Amino acid sequence: MKLTILGGGGFRVPLVYGALLTDRAEGRVTDVVLHDLDAGRLHAVARVLAEQAAGVPDAPRVTTTTDLDEALRGAAFVFSAIRVGGLQGRADDERVALAEGVLGQETVGAGGIAFGLRTVPVAVGIARRVARLAPDAWVINFTNPAGLVTEAMSRHLGDRVIGICDSPVGLGRRLARVLGANPRDAFVDYVGLNHLGWVRGLRVAGRDELPRLFADPDLLGSFEEGRLFGADWLRSLGAVPNEYLHYYYFNREAVRAYREAERTRGAFLRDQQARFYEEMRDPAAAALPAWDRTRAEREATYMAENRETAGAGEREADDLSGGYEKVALALMRAIARDERTTLILNVRNRNTLAALDSEAVIEVPCLVDANGAHPVAAAPLPGHATGLVCSVKAVEREVLAAAESGSRATAVKAFALHPLVDSVGVARRLVDGYTAVHPGLAYLRHR
Repeated sequence: MKLTILGGGGFRVPLVYGALLTDRAEGRVTDVVLHDLDAGRLHAVARVLAEQAAGVPDAPRVTTTTDLDEALRGAAFVFSAIRVGGLQGRADDERVALAEGVLGQETVGAGGIAFGLRTVPVAVGIARRVARLAPDAWVINFTNPAGLVTEAMSRHLGDRVIGICDSPVGLGRRLARVLGANPRDAFVDYVGLNHLGWVRGLRVAGRDELPRLFADPDLLGSFEEGRLFGADWLRSLGAVPNEYLHYYYFNREAVRAYREAERTRGAFLRDQQARFYEEMRDPAAAALPAWDRTRAEREATYMAENRETAGAGEREADDLSGGYEKVALALMRAIARDERTTLILNVRNRNTLAALDSEAVIEVPCLVDANGAHPVAAAPLPGHATGLVCSVKAVEREVLAAAESGSRATAVKAFALHPLVDSVGVARRLVDGYTAVHPGLAYLRHR
């Protein structure tokens, strides 16, 4: 079985391949094709994968290519993990937004909109190529903003594109751990959009254990989200938010922390990964140890500014080992082998949330089998959450419309309607700023 990874020169690809090496069942992946526009990055990542596979019998064969059509032909699964504009683009997204006093995070607020505007046209082009060259392939989308990009691709691939994120999985795992349950035995009642969702219940053997968490101040303060949001706010919500909601609930504090930081997250990752890829130019360098060191630093510093603002302390050791690759492989196995399972995924709404139309991509638990991912029925969100979800989904739709039409006015509308952008004037300046620094947004300059 052939797996194609788009963005195959990306830093986190060895996480996926490492997980594949432990999969010894029938019907497993035999060939991995890495596709990237940067041949140097492809070579560096291929070196890491070769060291991972050393001594592993029947390790999946790895090939690399810069030819997209070659990569797609014959693929059973396509993992899309592209980053349009690279990490320099992410750093620019942050800098332009912070100069206007608004958030530039890559999936939330102005930064997420900018990233989406330059990513959606490329993702749509990929979806069309998949539909033509590999119509039976399943596309698993890693690319951020994951919900927005998955929705853009679903307009061409239907339900054969599924978005994934490890954030809800990590939250559910932490909650189960705190409550003394095995995460594999727990059903996590999680509903929302990507990076905008809430856990409303955690059922073990049919019993909801979340009320026990809210009743115990010590338990509430014993895990990352409890420290990040504070016990009082979690009790007020009656739910545990995804960590990315810290950017909404504590926006002023987050913007201040990012403006005061020595470097933005994007600039940190740009410089850190540049060192890794430069080191890989030395044929004598040990690739896997260099990658491990870089990854450990990356994971330990994740959302560091938010945790510092909240006094949440360091990340727990169990949360430093990645996770999105496990979700992707569990999804792939369930479809390829009809091994039925339940996973939190980004899929088309159908009739799950009455406040949104059937084509809107949402993030909810899904039953997965050989026919794909099927969202589980969910109770309505409370009013405050429904309002936020509908507001952000409306912004996503404006982003999709701007990407399709090339309309600058529609792009301004997308920025201005976002809850974390507080002025139409700021929205206009953001569009001016982003089109000035991103060649990929040139299509917005003249309409």
